Amino acid sequence: MTNGISGFQNVFFIGVAGVGMSAVAQYLRGIGIRVSGSDRYFKNGEYNKTREQLEHEGIRCFEQDGSGITDSTDLVVVSTAIEDTVPEVRKARELGVKIIKRSELLALIAKSKKTIAVAGTSGKSTTAAIIYQIFADTGLSPGIISGAGLTSIIKQGKIGNAAVGTGEWLIIEADESDGSVVLYEPEIGLLLNVDRDHQETDELMELFSVFKSNSKSLFIVNQSNTLAKKLSANVDVDFGFENEAAGCNAKDFRQDGLKLSFTIEEQRFEMNSLGRHSVENAAAAVAVSRQAGISLAQCAESLAGYEGIYRRHQILGEKNGVWVIDDYAHNPAKCAASIRACQPLADKVIAWFQPHGYGPTKFLRNDFVEELSSALRPQDEIWMSEIFYAGGTAVKDISAGDLINDLKAKDCNAFFVEDRNELLASLQPRLNSGTVLLLMGARDPGLEDFTRKLFNDL
Repeated sequence: MTNGISGFQNVFFIGVAGVGMSAVAQYLRGIGIRVSGSDRYFKNGEYNKTREQLEHEGIRCFEQDGSGITDSTDLVVVSTAIEDTVPEVRKARELGVKIIKRSELLALIAKSKKTIAVAGTSGKSTTAAIIYQIFADTGLSPGIISGAGLTSIIKQGKIGNAAVGTGEWLIIEADESDGSVVLYEPEIGLLLNVDRDHQETDELMELFSVFKSNSKSLFIVNQSNTLAKKLSANVDVDFGFENEAAGCNAKDFRQDGLKLSFTIEEQRFEMNSLGRHSVENAAAAVAVSRQAGISLAQCAESLAGYEGIYRRHQILGEKNGVWVIDDYAHNPAKCAASIRACQPLADKVIAWFQPHGYGPTKFLRNDFVEELSSALRPQDEIWMSEIFYAGGTAVKDISAGDLINDLKAKDCNAFFVEDRNELLASLQPRLNSGTVLLLMGARDPGLEDFTRKLFNDL
């Protein structure tokens, strides 16, 4: 590899079990670099699935006690969540080992390939996965470094969020939440949307403006998103939903159960997914694919077999007439879109949501209330459990119960169950045949076990 990566032969990741960290770690291992890492969830004598999968890829794993860093370690990678008090950070500094952020390393990797960087406040992982599948199905053998596991890769026994590929293209997600989107200089920059999330919209627009200027050959935006379209460089290569201005315009949208359809130009597309937002993500992927020389017919053939990604409207199954769907939605726009996507499936949607982080929840309180209240039909329900606390020095000056009270004031059917482990007991009498139970939340490593146990106990 070029641009500095080739000089590192023994790389250590602190927090390697995180979805973003594990993806980069697997990619480096896949190109022949020695990789090891630690995580606070790794405990000797305790089974950890992610640890097992990483070790199967040849990545040695340690407890987070500093023991994994040695004189042979020549680079340490940290995420934004890693604090200076972590033993590995102290050990690396004692040994004089170079420390960089995950985003800085990803930017270096991206410079070694023809890169497609997917940005936006919603839909990055899904869109990256669709682009990857289209490119793979047409023989381009792309690489991917993703924020979610692709079902097609998970079926190989892997975590599913990384693949090296033998072709010239690499697909990555460019994250705005930590400002790192400005680090990437992709061949093709893709902007899906701009909605208030981790920052105010004016801050986001500044970040995405830099991202636009860094994109080398093409910059593609969503003409159906009010703010994103302001950054358009060429409307003819942009995409949209029922938007004639866009060169790649998805129209004639229909949802039939768990299958949706739409057309671009005169090409009909069908895929197993839900909602308008899924169509926008697919249209974005098609817009990029066309620029790589892939025909609409080839895109449609690939999308017909798209298998989805982990915890993005993932259907856990059906019991007693109740469909249970698990989704990563965690900001106001995503939660509202997720609820709306489920409504064509059932007369009633019961949605449960666990907010992540006290600071973000307080920042977005009014947005959550406005978005959710506008999405819920009179017969729908919204349930919340207490905010997930990931540790650190957060001030606990807000409760999910506060959001529920705000929603009640807007005449929504809103309910608070502080402990999510007590949720099913409260829900059980309300789960009638023809209901969709939608479970939403992000970043909590225990969510997968919780949602699957809830479904099994129905």
